[in-house]
Amino acid sequence: MKMIATMTAALLAASPALAQQAGHQGMNHSGMMQPTAADPYGPDMMKMHERMMAAKGADAGETWIRQMIEHHRGAVTMSQTALRSTQNVEIRREAQKTIDSQNREIATLNAMLRKMGKRPQ
Repeated sequence: MKMIATMTAALLAASPALAQQAGHQGMNHSGMMQPTAADPYGPDMMKMHERMMAAKGADAGETWIRQMIEHHRGAVTMSQTALRSTQNVEIRREAQKTIDSQNREIATLNAMLRKMGKRPQ
């Protein structure tokens, strides 16, 4: 995430127009997404992208599995944030369904890693 923040800050410094636009989208001066009542997901998404970028395997298949695990974990985290952030019954129901289904996907992908003789994550 530090690298993403550094790159974003450099881009914002290089482009005043981009910096102004980012300011309107909930980013602070360092380029980090700031949660708002209407969009509390920025930090969750930044963490997910950081972890996806860092997930590597010995080959393209293992890398895909490891990155998808982080993608699914990001969906779980965002859904947990939704559960904390809304009282809408339908949204809460779908968020919980997402948590359940994404956790099943993570388990399936970890089983694939074990079958390949790799460590699960």
